[in-house]
Amino acid sequence: MTETEFVALADRTLERIGAALDEALRDSDADIDWSLNDGILEIECEDGSKLIVNRHVGNREIWVAARSGGFHYRIDAGGWRDTRNGGELGANIARLIAEQAGLAMPVPLLPAT
Repeated sequence: MTETEFVALADRTLERIGAALDEALRDSDADIDWSLNDGILEIECEDGSKLIVNRHVGNREIWVAARSGGFHYRIDAGGWRDTRNGGELGANIARLIAEQAGLAMPVPLLPAT
């Protein structure tokens, strides 16, 4: 995969996470703000904590930083898989947002194709 292809794929993935956040926030009174700029998705929680999801071009990975730790996701079998435990990015993002922000978010479909 070329760098350009990876950036396009990772950016689509970050946009899908943002769309899932918007969907969850429509039916919630949670005070969560998010922004997506140049491959960095920043989610600011009501308590001031943040989750950061970004593309790491050099490794062809998506990295997540949350209160509970840092996670790296690589393309595997058509999806984004945690490099340590094989967990799926969409399910893990939904879990991290529930834990850190108290927001029930639908698990976004995040294919790596």
